[in-house]
Amino acid sequence: MIVSNKIYHLFRRGISSVSRFPAEVTIVEVGPRDGLQNEKTNVPTDKKIEFVDKLSESGLRRIEVTSFVSPKWVPQLADAKQVMQQIKRNPNVRYSTLTPNIKGFNDALDSDTQEVAIFGAASETFTKKNINCTIEQSLKQFDQVVQQAKANNLPIRGYVSCVVGCPYEGFIKPKIVCQVVEKMLSMGCYEVSLGDTIGVGNPNTIRDMLIELRRVVSGNMNLLAIHCHDTYGMALVNIVEALEHQIKVVDSSTAGLGGCPYASKGGAAVSGNVATEDVLYLLNSLGVKTGVDMNIVLEASEIITSVLNRKTNSKVGQALSCKKN
Repeated sequence: MIVSNKIYHLFRRGISSVSRFPAEVTIVEVGPRDGLQNEKTNVPTDKKIEFVDKLSESGLRRIEVTSFVSPKWVPQLADAKQVMQQIKRNPNVRYSTLTPNIKGFNDALDSDTQEVAIFGAASETFTKKNINCTIEQSLKQFDQVVQQAKANNLPIRGYVSCVVGCPYEGFIKPKIVCQVVEKMLSMGCYEVSLGDTIGVGNPNTIRDMLIELRRVVSGNMNLLAIHCHDTYGMALVNIVEALEHQIKVVDSSTAGLGGCPYASKGGAAVSGNVATEDVLYLLNSLGVKTGVDMNIVLEASEIITSVLNRKTNSKVGQALSCKKN
């Protein structure tokens, strides 16, 4: 089995394998936004703030807090402005928000966001089902947001969904991903996060994509991040593959919160985001520095899972909880 063999050999080699990976990796915590946006259980504003504040104490340097989107589409994040205005800002943390349109951008600006994010997909059908336009049209819609972000000296991050697979089109060719990434970088994104939205990637498809993208970024892999979903239990091994290609930024969600409502033909959310605890355990085991305190992340996980009234999706969180009990 790909996962067991690759992970087994990595840990058997132990510290000797560290040189194959970056010495340090930045974890981008997406739980407060990507993790919560499709939760049916209403999370009170004060609990969202408590969640973010605890994450801010953990050593994480980047936290995606919320999305300034219409409450009609994402009611869970209707309190975006209140959350952004009331969190305790750690000067060592950059707080970002998703801004799908100029109204959302202006609201984010009023809330002192420190970074904005835009999004696209490498699948025409997914884009059509999601926002009812083509890939090209979807990116064009962000022109005004990008221009205003530049005018206000705000960093712009790009997200690309369905980078290796789509629920409608199946396998996605790397050349399509390259075209979207190249467009986002040319628009002004300082970094593009590559999302395996339905978790169908494997080390081979991740490798093939990153080899093609290396040409697009002229070898500067610092322009790219990886965002893996763990739907089929492949997220960690795919992250290892990305590390081998010198990807130094990994997106994850505390407690493994999150799923995409557009990532299955039936419209139900597909379980997804790899847990921050699991990524952190992996990186610690490989000797890769993150600066993140596992115990504080676990405390943040307890805060949010208690509100949602369910156990964590993190394998590490579950294991450490059993040991504690």
